[in-house]
Amino acid sequence: MHGLQRVCVYCGSSSGNRPRFGDVAEQVGRLLARRGIGVVYGGASIGLMGRVADGALSEGGEVHGVIPGELFADEVAHDGLTELYVVGSMHERKALMSGLADAFVALPGGFGTIEEVIEAVTWTQLGIHHKSVGLLDVDGYFDHLIAFLDRAVEDGLLRPQSRALLCHDDDPERLLDRLAGPGPELAFGPDTAPAP
Repeated sequence: MHGLQRVCVYCGSSSGNRPRFGDVAEQVGRLLARRGIGVVYGGASIGLMGRVADGALSEGGEVHGVIPGELFADEVAHDGLTELYVVGSMHERKALMSGLADAFVALPGGFGTIEEVIEAVTWTQLGIHHKSVGLLDVDGYFDHLIAFLDRAVEDGLLRPQSRALLCHDDDPERLLDRLAGPGPELAFGPDTAPAP
């Protein structure tokens, strides 16, 4: 599938209060494993993160967790992974996760999830990597973020080409198909640069 060997999944280390979030997280893990695609994620055994990992492992999938040593106890590191990397900082965590993955998908989560997925698509925009990035919009969870990005385009602060680098779908199968398709071909540069 266009060289898509591993997908980095960003999501909450808590479960939230909607059971469907956990069900979909587990579904995504199972789906990736069934497609022969490894999971890269934050290494926790709890919350939505744990559900993604457990879903993939239940189907015999490969799961790589990356966790900073200071969060090893707080996030309850998963002890059943293919590989668990313990790193020194959040910066190292994000860099290693990015290096291990061929694409990125965000499920529901809080500050960390939003920060990570926006950084990933920013790196695509700037040409630091040429990897696809997507939001799995479970029950409209990302509707407000999508509206914000569309507003940024309307207000001239984000180019339409850059906005298009972050895809979204409410169906895991369709989103993974899009991520596995041809990746971003061009880096569009900072949105403050003059239009060509």
